[in-house]
Formats: sequence, C-alpha cells, structure tokens
Amino acid sequence: MQRYEVIAIVLANSSDEDITALIERSQKIITDRKGVIAKIDKWGKRHLAYEIKKQKDGYYFLVDFAGNGAIVAEIERNYKIDDRILKFMTVKKEGATTPEGIEQEIAAAEAKRTQAKAEGEAVAEGKIIQQAERVSGEAKPSFKKTYNKEEISTKGE
Repeated sequence: MQRYEVIAIVLANSSDEDITALIERSQKIITDRKGVIAKIDKWGKRHLAYEIKKQKDGYYFLVDFAGNGAIVAEIERNYKIDDRILKFMTVKKEGATTPEGIEQEIAAAEAKRTQAKAEGEAVAEGKIIQQAERVSGEAKPSFKKTYNKEEISTKGE
C-alpha cells in the first residue's frame, strides 16, 4: 500500500449534493478496494488562477488515502469521465499506510492543532494584557538617552 492525495476542482455552480456525491463515490471506490481513508477536506469555493474550461471559480476538495495503484487508476478514470470535474491531481505522499498508523497520525495532528490553538489563545491573552497596561499607564518606562548638540560635538574630540 502507498499513501496518496487527490485534489479535485469541481464546477463552482455545482450543488452541495453533487459535491457530496462525488466525494462519497471516491470514498466507495477506496473502501471497496480495501483502501484506507485518512482524511477528506472540503476547501470550498475559490477563484482560479487561470480559466479552466471557461470557468473562473471552482470548488476544491482533497482526499487523503492509503491504497494501491488500482484505486488511483479507478478514481482518475471516474474523474476523467465526469463533466463536473474541471481538474484533478493525484500525488504520492510519504506517511503511514496501515489503518493503525493513519489513526495515530490523525490523533497526533489533532493534538498538535489543539496545542497550537491553546498557545494562540495564550499569546492573544498576553497581548490584551499588554495593551491594557499601556492604556492604564502601568507599562514600564523606556530608558532612552537623548543627547543635546553640545554633548555630540564634545564626544568626538
């Protein structure tokens, strides 16, 4: 088994049901062929860098899974047939390929995300406290020496 990511761009005017159906079909292809899905992300509607099939916007989604080449071939075959899909790209990825390894990877990513969120809140809290100190005048005074013209001219001699 290898690890893969498939990123697809769907017509922007597609309904949520159509997009969900495309994702579910991809899931079914992977699970029917004994692949393991790591994550599915809906990135949403975005402006394209260049026009694709006369479309300026597209709906992006990502499927991260572990499987074999037959799964990738079948997903790509389905995406080529479907007119709603503007573009897609499959990338071989490093990472866990067993169900247990993927579960551990997902748990580690979630723990990292919650830790970053907690740190972000602590930093934001610290900034609020610093701003409150500045407003109330309790901030530490800064010590900056100012020179007058006479001191500057005698310094160099």
